[in-house]
Amino acid sequence: MKYSNEEKLSIITRYQQGESAIALSSELSIPRSTLYRWFNSFPTDSSGKPLKFSYQEYVLLQRKVEKLQNIITILKSVDCLVSAPLKERLHALEPFYGKYEVHTICEALDVDRGTFYNHMLRSKRGKAWFDKRHQEYCQLIRDVFDEYRQVLGAEKIRTILVQRGHQVSTEYISRLMREMGLSSVRSTAKQEYLKLREPERKKNILRQQFNAQRPNQRWVSDVTCFKLGDHYFYICVIIDLFSLKVIAHKISKKNSTQLLTATFKMAHEERHPPSGLIFHSDRGAQYTSHRFQQLLHKYNTKQSFSQPSKPHDNAVAESFFASLKKEELYRKDHPSDRAFQASVASYIEFYNTKRPHRTLKNLTPCQMEESCCATAK
Repeated sequence: MKYSNEEKLSIITRYQQGESAIALSSELSIPRSTLYRWFNSFPTDSSGKPLKFSYQEYVLLQRKVEKLQNIITILKSVDCLVSAPLKERLHALEPFYGKYEVHTICEALDVDRGTFYNHMLRSKRGKAWFDKRHQEYCQLIRDVFDEYRQVLGAEKIRTILVQRGHQVSTEYISRLMREMGLSSVRSTAKQEYLKLREPERKKNILRQQFNAQRPNQRWVSDVTCFKLGDHYFYICVIIDLFSLKVIAHKISKKNSTQLLTATFKMAHEERHPPSGLIFHSDRGAQYTSHRFQQLLHKYNTKQSFSQPSKPHDNAVAESFFASLKKEELYRKDHPSDRAFQASVASYIEFYNTKRPHRTLKNLTPCQMEESCCATAK
């Protein structure tokens, strides 16, 4: 039998007037657990009497009031009216991105959400502001996340940041946490426990043995970040440990699984490695993603991981990026995105064909592979 709110309130009132839960349960044939749930489901006023709506309705009303208060705050802060031209309204709303929910921002000045998102992506002024705020809040979120032992989710982190004087939305924090690969250990505790019970899943096969007897036996990979102007570039490389040759690289403005899978496919199509190839990397989110692990399984490739907080476990890739930055990227100006990409490609060509390596007895990576082919013949 389904009871209305009025009927529930009547039963709750009888309980508050002194009737026991046992007597009410017996008389009405309602389980005591259900009665206690009802008793706790209605908020009370200052005198302890139940209000005529449920907690769910109460929470919805609270959210509606908070949203209206935020809209009023936005309207008081902007220097234009809802009747102003769209372009003026969009510029006026820029500073509120990340502070309030996007639907609240747009509703304040009657702007379509898709139009607002497109404006933020296209606007150079908005982009510069966005990048600055992005960096600032990534650090703030990570600090709170670590301070509270990695147990807080986006909503609680927002509460802490608001208490510390930062106006920010739960939506924005949640998006940045996904981008950084942060999630509350409360939601991942079981998975992490199971991972400890299955150590083979993230085994370090290489154990800092950065050598191979032949090409396409062991590959290592990493992703580095380089800031150019107002945005970041992410460079993914794959290196063959036999010759230290960079066999594939890709550049993107997003550090995503797609960047890694595209680089791996490029290397595989170029080299056609045999079954049993070992692919080593750190434990970045893109390397541990289900999508990338499926790709490796498809090509019968074994995956090896560095131990947590041990960059030396992937020293070859780390060393290459150090050389790339010191010998190329930090020494030149890059007037455009295309010039930057050309600079990276040019250095990799130099690294593979011209730059001698002490660990290769002063041969270049290409010379090392050529000598291997000559020996095989």
